[in-house]
Amino acid sequence: MKRFILLLALIVAACRAGASTPAVMGGDIIFQTSLSSQSRAIQLATGSKYSHMGLIILRDGKPYVLEAEATVRYTPLDHWIARGSGHHYVVKRLIDADRALTPDALQRLESSAKHFVGRPYDAVFEWSDDRMYCSELVWKAYKNALGLEIGGLQHIRDFNLSNPIVQAKMHERYGDHIPLDEPVISPVAMFQSSLLVTVAKD
Repeated sequence: MKRFILLLALIVAACRAGASTPAVMGGDIIFQTSLSSQSRAIQLATGSKYSHMGLIILRDGKPYVLEAEATVRYTPLDHWIARGSGHHYVVKRLIDADRALTPDALQRLESSAKHFVGRPYDAVFEWSDDRMYCSELVWKAYKNALGLEIGGLQHIRDFNLSNPIVQAKMHERYGDHIPLDEPVISPVAMFQSSLLVTVAKD
């Protein structure tokens, strides 16, 4: 009986794992709540639970997330989802993807994104191409390839910097010289963009 219950639990877990991987298309944008040390500060500063994101790229027919973590790199989609809080995610797509993401446009988007592969993670959120953070990577890939600005740029001063957790993280990164006028694109600004529509979530 115990063996039967164990087998049943394994089957349920396997089905659950399979169900958690969404059907995606190249060019989709995926969001999650990261378990990184800075995730809570990002959530508090931006007022959103989503603190990490990436761009879906199909490689040999398999879905990967191009993300900026330690470096800009390709991560298998199922591994990326498993790494997030509660395995939760939201996938968004251009609202007119059928028209806008032609094979040529998608190739340009992927080439634009690939240009950043290997760049180190940008822990101080500078608006340069030398280092990349997650939302900057996806925003610039779309802007450079298709001329689309998904989400509006803000400045560091525009976020809620009053919480002690945010202040501690800011002091850790900048000391006493916070670049308040630095342009920033946040995950929530992209998440809320009218150019995107939700196509999957869990």
